[in-house]
Amino acid sequence: MAFSFRRASALGLIAASTLAIAGCMTETTYRPATGSGFSREGFSERQIEANRFMVSFSGNTVTSRDTVERYLLFRAAELTTQQGYDYFVMADRDTDKKQRTYATPSFGSGYGFGYGGWGPRWRYYGRGFGWRSWDPFWGDPFFDRDIDINTVEKYEATAEVVMGKGPKPAGNVRAFDARSVMANIGPTVVLPK
Repeated sequence: MAFSFRRASALGLIAASTLAIAGCMTETTYRPATGSGFSREGFSERQIEANRFMVSFSGNTVTSRDTVERYLLFRAAELTTQQGYDYFVMADRDTDKKQRTYATPSFGSGYGFGYGGWGPRWRYYGRGFGWRSWDPFWGDPFFDRDIDINTVEKYEATAEVVMGKGPKPAGNVRAFDARSVMANIGPTVVLPK
């Protein structure tokens, strides 16, 4: 009896901590990039020429495409003013959606007492049935398999920007006044605490 109480307590603790972590998941804030590969989040830039940069912003799995593209535009404007320029032209721009699929089996295993001796026994979570047990004498562990399959997606926006001094070129829809962009988008940018 005490063994099952401890197991139930452990499972309850795991479930509570998982919900707490999931509840804390928020959009990526505007900050320099951290991580690598699929877990990379934040902005980065690479200088190509004196006035040309490749700028990118990667969000996490709860950051919307709109936020990622807005933060990219804000970073391009901020970088333009930091380099001493007044406007920038987006020579090239792209937003990629990356997906990753995870398959998580909900099986537990162990040894239990049954029919006068110790033998193999598995506990598994059957969708709609809750936790169930299997042993060699009852049922098939693979008949009611429960595998959780989760697909997560995230966005990364990149742009090649060319910076210039003076007023932005009239008639070029890819040209942005850096200070105007910062003034208009700045209030929507969430900085780390």
